[in-house]
Amino acid sequence: MAGGHPWARRLYSAALLALAPLLWWRVWREHRAGHSRGERLGWIPVSPDADRPLWLHCASVGEVQAAQPLIEALRKRYPQHRLVITTMTATGAERAMALAEADSDEAGGEVSHYFLPLDFPCAARRFVARLRPRLAIFFETELWPNLLASCERRGVPVAVVNGRLSARSFRTYRRLRRLMQEALSHVDWLGAKSRQDAERFAELGMAEDATSVTGSLKFDIALNDEAFKVSERLHTLLGGRPVWVAGSTHPGEDEALLTAHARVREIRPEALLILVPRHPRRFEAVAELCAVRGLACARRSKGETPGAETAVYLGDTMGELRTLYGAADLAFVGGSLVPVGGHNLLEPAAMGVPVLTGPELANFEDVAETLREHDALVEVDDGEALAEALLRLFGEPAERQRLAEAGRTVVEANRGALDRTLDGLEALLSR
Repeated sequence: MAGGHPWARRLYSAALLALAPLLWWRVWREHRAGHSRGERLGWIPVSPDADRPLWLHCASVGEVQAAQPLIEALRKRYPQHRLVITTMTATGAERAMALAEADSDEAGGEVSHYFLPLDFPCAARRFVARLRPRLAIFFETELWPNLLASCERRGVPVAVVNGRLSARSFRTYRRLRRLMQEALSHVDWLGAKSRQDAERFAELGMAEDATSVTGSLKFDIALNDEAFKVSERLHTLLGGRPVWVAGSTHPGEDEALLTAHARVREIRPEALLILVPRHPRRFEAVAELCAVRGLACARRSKGETPGAETAVYLGDTMGELRTLYGAADLAFVGGSLVPVGGHNLLEPAAMGVPVLTGPELANFEDVAETLREHDALVEVDDGEALAEALLRLFGEPAERQRLAEAGRTVVEANRGALDRTLDGLEALLSR
């Protein structure tokens, strides 16, 4: 695509360079063994002439998890191409490689990982020149102007998949309209999650004839029998206690959740909370918080088994959230009692577990609305209301069953975004 405002990108690049010390300090902490920090400046191995990999960029662990169906499909459909996944965070890197290793026994192309370079012009050009991708795929709202421009300069087709713009992101990008118009001028195809997302992208400058509404890849959750078996074994191990999961929790939210759990235990003293913080660096702090609150805590990372006296089972491992959801009677999805914007409501729904959430759902409003339409979502305003909802649902097995079936039906009815996305990518690869 042609057009755009190169001067806007030059101003953006100048601002990035001015902030270089701060940016470097932030990414310095995000490291993974076996990777060079030089990757942040585009210093990666040069791809051989015969190797034109497919490149998929996901910001962090949540995006990698949401992209799992696409990752698996790309490996199987294009085994002749190496799949390179880039992330901004170390947790995203770990999850990407865990997915690759989990599928290593199945037919599929090789998978490797690099950290995304900072979007300095020289780093972006170097990265794309060395990687030499056959196709660049950016997940959701990952719009990096210099990387996008470098792809066009090298003749690399660019796709944005599962494209979404929350109301908050749209307001921010609209203030940077010239820069966004320049960035989107380098996108060859956009697969938007919804008509509203497509309209927002169009207002920022995305060509409507290069946009398709594919639906959300989050509905195409990849489930396997082993995950259900592990969940069932854990559920049996917990011995029929009332169990709820709080997944992907954040600072300021854990305190409210533990208070809610203490309230539940006043009425149901045998109740167990499986608490899963969003970020691994917070595992120790949350364990200490449980101790301060006087709540006996077992830690999954240490192989500890929750006993009758255990109040909290800390899910301090990576890649097991879906399994832990499946072992519970009820699931609260975090990032929704604090102004984070929520996390994936569909993971517990796909596992057949009733879904509860707080009011902060900016990042998943479209998914929440779909669940609301089918009366498959329980929404609470705060920790006190959460405790009341938990106590009510623990006492109403028929309502829990209805919510579980409604949520699972929503997931099944909205699948199909993966096939539509693959069709769009195939059209780019066929050029």
